[in-house]
Amino acid sequence: MQVLNVTGMTCGGCAKSVEKAVLRAAPEAAPKVDLAAGKVSLADGIDTGPVIQAIERAGFGATPA
Repeated sequence: MQVLNVTGMTCGGCAKSVEKAVLRAAPEAAPKVDLAAGKVSLADGIDTGPVIQAIERAGFGATPA
């Protein structure tokens, strides 16, 4: 499992937006968003570059954990 730190999530709607952004960039990522921890977990083997870019385009910050 790979984990990204996500900044800017303040509500459930934000978490859903992050999840949708990840799924658009990598449908096979099987994202699990943890709003309280500010993290999103991805399946192993996912190229995180496009995922991070998609999260940023959605208005949030993302960095490898």
